[in-house]
Amino acid sequence: MTETDKTPEAAGQVADAYRGNWVDRLAPPATRPYLRLSRADRPIGTWLLLLPCWWGLLLAMLYDGRASAHDLWIFAGCAIGAFLMRGAGCTWNDITDRHIDGSVARTASRPIPSGQVSVRGALIWLAAQALIAFAILLSFNIAAIGLGVLSLLPVAIYPFAKRFTWWPQAFLGIAFNWGALLAWTAHTGALHWPAVILYLAGIAWTLFYDTIYAHQDADDDALIGVKSTARLFGSNSPRWLRWFLVLTVTLMALAVMLTTLDGHFAAVLVAICGPWALGWHLQWQLRHLDIDDPAGLLKLFRSNRDAGLLPLPFFAAALFL
Repeated sequence: MTETDKTPEAAGQVADAYRGNWVDRLAPPATRPYLRLSRADRPIGTWLLLLPCWWGLLLAMLYDGRASAHDLWIFAGCAIGAFLMRGAGCTWNDITDRHIDGSVARTASRPIPSGQVSVRGALIWLAAQALIAFAILLSFNIAAIGLGVLSLLPVAIYPFAKRFTWWPQAFLGIAFNWGALLAWTAHTGALHWPAVILYLAGIAWTLFYDTIYAHQDADDDALIGVKSTARLFGSNSPRWLRWFLVLTVTLMALAVMLTTLDGHFAAVLVAICGPWALGWHLQWQLRHLDIDDPAGLLKLFRSNRDAGLLPLPFFAAALFL
């Protein structure tokens, strides 16, 4: 970017943010560094945290065959909570990674390493987001509240995982798909095996998309000693991704079948199309994968919003059969 390109809206923009995003265009200037810290200018992470929640809620409704006005609040509360907790998680991640981020080209422009936000300011922002999310959690049943509090453990551990394991993407999956368990429990009042299997499907999906994402930084990560599945798999990544694809579809299909054991055949047939639709999109990503094309990798990673949305209309339609 040249000096003439640095408009007031673009000042402080993070390297991998959407150009012309709402934070850079519409947010008050004083709030922009904090919204960037929460990745509000990069909404894909909120979607990836939210979609397993909606999967879990819809399958829970299929499981017990009932729906209520409270389910609308669970649906909306998960959306608001995903935005807030994704923001809190990213803030925590950037606090812990502030020294690493400054050494990686794609992340050096983030608010903390670039000096837009102090560590103290980031901690206050983290607490504010977490407290509002906790207030939303308190509107759910006691079992869901317990699961929500427990989710803080993998969230806290994840930023450190790349320092001690080649599988930090697995830790991300544990944290990012917790909503499948929470939303199921918020509806049913208890945890059941279909939700657990759906959760495992989500972890496999995360291993798929975050390995693609990690290939963007593989060279920089190697220089500074940060581990990832992208570095571990290297040129064998397509083969590993194919296995993650199969595991995602198989586990989600199993969760659907266990959910609809007592349902009508038509409902089972429609709901089972959800995992296959997701699998089709993941196969499309594999066909377009080039681990040496950072721009293409980012595009494929972002396309997982659409991949995760695909099962929802099938799950929803099955409710009416």
